[in-house]
Amino acid sequence: MANMTKPIFAIAIFIAFAQDVANAQLSPSPLASPSPTPARSVRLSFVPPPMEGTISLGIYDEGDQLVRVLHQEAEFDEFSIGADALTTKWDGKDDYGYDVPPGKYSGRGFLIGPVKLEDLGSITTAPNENPNSVRVKLVPNPLENNERPIVELGIGFDDENAFLRAADGLPLVTITATGDTKHAWLTQRSDKSLDAFLDNGTSVRQFHLSGVSKMMAFDCGEFELK
Repeated sequence: MANMTKPIFAIAIFIAFAQDVANAQLSPSPLASPSPTPARSVRLSFVPPPMEGTISLGIYDEGDQLVRVLHQEAEFDEFSIGADALTTKWDGKDDYGYDVPPGKYSGRGFLIGPVKLEDLGSITTAPNENPNSVRVKLVPNPLENNERPIVELGIGFDDENAFLRAADGLPLVTITATGDTKHAWLTQRSDKSLDAFLDNGTSVRQFHLSGVSKMMAFDCGEFELK
């Protein structure tokens, strides 16, 4: 896939959308059957940062709230390859399958390089401080005119997994498949690697994550959803 994506890396990130022919990136799907609520399909075209890894991409409302995890730890081959970009679609629904209201939305995410994950097992003494998040300085994206961005990271969990996530809730790296986490926190070592602690109410399990700072952020820009 790396060879296929090399031509893609030559241009800057963009997202195209509109209702006319010149910018026809936001339009009803021509294959959708009639229904009381018109089908909505937003086509996002973007160039990922020039680095190997997986992509997590979220859709955000005008208040900068995450409304849909569109891709989580996705490989490049999970996207369609356009003439000069990777493409994906959003159906205008949130993570619960409900239609979101019309308005302005945006897409942004991270390309996450290989993260080394070590399971250090159960521990008897947990750190005295339990910070909910840490701040990590990422690798600058050469396709965007910015310096090394700083992102706030934390631990999320559900009834299936525990995962490293951005402060806004976008999942980035699965830590372990477990559904019994009651409390979790993250600490940072002097070498910028991270330690994740998962508490299931009876024991605390520690994981060490290195290489987390080898991420690049990208922004797909804003678009209007009718």
